[in-house]
Amino acid sequence: MKLYMHPVSMVSRPVRLFIAENRLPVDEQVIDLFTGEHYGEHFSAINPSRQVPVLDDGDFRLTEASAILKYLADKFNLPSYPKDLQQRAKVNEMMDWINSGFYRDYGYGMVYPQVFPHHKRPSDEVQAATIAWGKERSANWLAVLDKHFIGANNYLCGNSITVADYFGIGIVTLGEVIKCDFSPYPNVQRWIANMKKLNNWANINEVFYGFAGSVKDQSFNAL
Repeated sequence: MKLYMHPVSMVSRPVRLFIAENRLPVDEQVIDLFTGEHYGEHFSAINPSRQVPVLDDGDFRLTEASAILKYLADKFNLPSYPKDLQQRAKVNEMMDWINSGFYRDYGYGMVYPQVFPHHKRPSDEVQAATIAWGKERSANWLAVLDKHFIGANNYLCGNSITVADYFGIGIVTLGEVIKCDFSPYPNVQRWIANMKKLNNWANINEVFYGFAGSVKDQSFNAL
């Protein structure tokens, strides 16, 4: 199997962490997002959406991090994607919740427009309004995550780690790039700390934190 990925990609990081923690036999190929390699003819033929990650398993190809995590967990019969119908449904619910409203407002509404030039809005007024809206909505989503989903649990769907945790931690820690303060969300903060105890966290996220360090002197509008 081969994973096309970039180590800074917020949706490649969860898959890479899952693979590393479970010692899965998956090779990696970096697609350099910062040079536009994903727009090149070769990768566009692999994924016309021009996004990473992509998993090749023989003649089977799969895009979307959420789907890849579920596929790998099923392929290797891992408990992190429960077989029980209702437990699995809760994991699916959590991953869909993160990947829809939360990621839209938190990533594309608040963080990305401040970090990546190609996400910046065409005028200062639109840029400021976009970030303000994203910030307000993100605070609401994090409160829901904190109180409703995590609560007293150690992980997003209870007290056992699931593929939802791998997916979610890659998205939520995106806020560290713009120096988000998670202290108003103590359960989220505790969950983040639990995930950072994983054996391969530091290794998998080394390049990501290098990128965060490269923009540390910039001024951001963060939570």
